[in-house]
Amino acid sequence: MKIGLAQLNTTVGDLDANRRRILDAYRDLVARGAELVVTPELIVTGYPPRDLLLRRRFVEDAEASLSALAAEIGEVPALIGCVAANTTGQGRPCFNAAAFCHRGRVVALAHKCLLPTYDVFDEDRYFEPATEPLVVEHSGLRIGITICEDIWTHPSVATRRLYRGQSPLAQLASQGCDLMVNLSASPWYHGKGDVRTRLVADAARALGCPVVYCNAVGGNDELIFDGRSVVAATDGTVLAGLPAFREASEIVDLSRSPPASAATAVAPSFAQEEMKDVFEALVLGLRDYAHKSGFKRALVALSGGIDSAVVAVVAAAAFGPENVTGVSLPSAISSQHSRDDARLLASNLRMPFHTIAIAEAVAATEQALGPLFAGLPRDVAEENIQARTRGVLMMALSNKFNALLLTTGNKSEVAVGYCTLYGDMCGGLAVISDVFKMQVYALSRWINEGYSRTLGVPEGVIPLSTIEKPPSAELRPDQKDQDSLPPYELLDRLLHGYVEEGLSRRDLIAQGFDAAVVNDICRKVDLNEYKRKQAAPGLKITPLAFGVGRRIPLVQRYVS
Repeated sequence: MKIGLAQLNTTVGDLDANRRRILDAYRDLVARGAELVVTPELIVTGYPPRDLLLRRRFVEDAEASLSALAAEIGEVPALIGCVAANTTGQGRPCFNAAAFCHRGRVVALAHKCLLPTYDVFDEDRYFEPATEPLVVEHSGLRIGITICEDIWTHPSVATRRLYRGQSPLAQLASQGCDLMVNLSASPWYHGKGDVRTRLVADAARALGCPVVYCNAVGGNDELIFDGRSVVAATDGTVLAGLPAFREASEIVDLSRSPPASAATAVAPSFAQEEMKDVFEALVLGLRDYAHKSGFKRALVALSGGIDSAVVAVVAAAAFGPENVTGVSLPSAISSQHSRDDARLLASNLRMPFHTIAIAEAVAATEQALGPLFAGLPRDVAEENIQARTRGVLMMALSNKFNALLLTTGNKSEVAVGYCTLYGDMCGGLAVISDVFKMQVYALSRWINEGYSRTLGVPEGVIPLSTIEKPPSAELRPDQKDQDSLPPYELLDRLLHGYVEEGLSRRDLIAQGFDAAVVNDICRKVDLNEYKRKQAAPGLKITPLAFGVGRRIPLVQRYVS
């Protein structure tokens, strides 16, 4: 059988546009000889629809859209990810489903068995689980249908312990299948692709049949879907791997034995270096967040530092440099090298650039506060006036020109609150808020060593001095980040343990970290939860980001 994989980028809730996109891919694949077309999970509604599913008409409208889709499906069947109302009168209001559409109608509906409710997932809030996966018969073949989490029961993944009873794969093995298909919407983080490939390959060996895995691609809110759909032969050999971070419609012929050069069917981007993956993910996430929200232009405050430089490069790639405006906002204490680096970066990117001096505005604010601040020493309150003045000006530009203001704080800073609420945190999207500081450095080096050549700047688009100089917020003379924080090499290791691995202070101290540093950093992480709750949404690139997947109480006194 020739399987057509429609790796598509849809928008949550845009039922009409999603339906047109699915039909266009279906017709293209059929014209190229597909005998079965497979789409990603919940492609009709876009993933994740979240509380749209609780709106009175949404499920009804989604089902109507599916019916309209099915009416256009001819002799070549299609498996379409959809939502289906639960009409049993018991359980949650709907099912996460896959519709087997053939000859103008929905012939069968498969329901998802395992509903993830961890990290960014909350499917148990909306969906009723199935007790077993569905097997449909077509053209003499028994086709087992699973949906995303249904195959995540491998011994190597920790989530397997969340589910009791027999796994959907074990149930399919007992029924016997000639082909297994998995419709997926699996969000990306670096390193996850290898896990998925292993799950698909092992599922094929366990079931004794080929496995087709079709994943979503695109950005929806903070989540980034990388595609990388994959097909494995009965022996686990990867027959095809679709591109990363872009739409693709491809046909895989399962009727032929795996050729010796099967690897040539794998897209070059299916497995690529870490920083290229991170860069392409950020570009896709930003582009989709902006364009699906209606923004065509972006704003970046260019400080001359490495964080704003990386964000500017990502923005230029996502929007086109002519649609990204860089703004330098020097204060009385801003260094000349920072001003020069900001200007050079904008020149290298060929993006519009403006300078708005803020010294007078800061002085006016301090003068207005003078009577109340009289007799008190200067401290962070005065420092933050600079950051908040910049925030006011950048938000005014965003309002006036309908441009998306991008915040430039990295995960290390956001974790410990080394950022100013209503200042540099102002903006509509936090592009690198899930990128640790040392990753920012690695990303900047990759940009200069590889990506810069595509821009015609072989010497590196990010000024070398931006990368090499000690990082500084420049809110007071001669300020350096290490005045307040440990070296980022150390800080990032601590934060990875405390935030992402959930280690306690005692655990970290037992690993050899200095107790005073551990207590200081963990205290800062805990105290600044309120800042992160008010921050712009950020693009997720790690297993645990500061977003919907992290739900720490704002007011709590637990000390680990």
